Amino acid sequence: MLMIVGLGNPGKKYAHSKHNVGWMVLDQLADKLNVKISKLEFDAATATAFVNGEKVLLVEPQTFMNASGRAVGQLMAYYQVQLDELIVVQDDLDMPMGKLRIRAKGSAGGHNGIKDIINATGSKDFARIKIGTDHPAKQTVVDWVLTPFSKDDQPLINAAVDKAVDLLEDRIAGVDVPTLMNKYN
Repeated sequence: MLMIVGLGNPGKKYAHSKHNVGWMVLDQLADKLNVKISKLEFDAATATAFVNGEKVLLVEPQTFMNASGRAVGQLMAYYQVQLDELIVVQDDLDMPMGKLRIRAKGSAGGHNGIKDIINATGSKDFARIKIGTDHPAKQTVVDWVLTPFSKDDQPLINAAVDKAVDLLEDRIAGVDVPTLMNKYN
C-alpha cells in the first residue's frame, strides 16, 4: 500500500493559495487515476485507487494545515500504513518558485504541517515532495502562503505540479525513493 498525502487548508478561500499546492498535486493525480477525493474519514477526504494490484490511498487532510498530523496518524493506524509507504506533498518557502525536490526523510524545516505529522507519527523518516513557493519579500509568511500565485508564478507552479504527478506515478509504479531523488532532484 502507498499513502500519498497532499497538504493544504480546507475551504474555497484557500483553494488556490500557495499553502494548497499539495492538494493541487493530489487533485491532478486523482484525475489521472480516475478517482475522486471525496470519501470523508478520520478528518480527511480520501480516495482509493488500485494500480497494478497496488492499493494507493490519496489523502487531503480536512483539518487546517497545522493539525495535518491528526488525519495522517489516524489513517496510518487504521490502514496499517508503514512510514516507508507514506509520501507527503508540501509547499516550501525556502525553495525558488516552482522548484521540485523529493526527500526520503528530514526535519520539518519550519513547516507546521510537517511538524504535526512528525509529532503524530513519532518519526521524521517519511518521504516528502517539496514544491518551492519562494519566500515573501514584503509580506508576512502567513499572508504569503495564504494568497494565490501571481500570473507570473502560475506557469512555474503548473509545471511543478505536472512534474510532481509524474514523480508520484513513478512511485506508484514501484520506483524507489532514492531512484526518484536521482531522477527528479
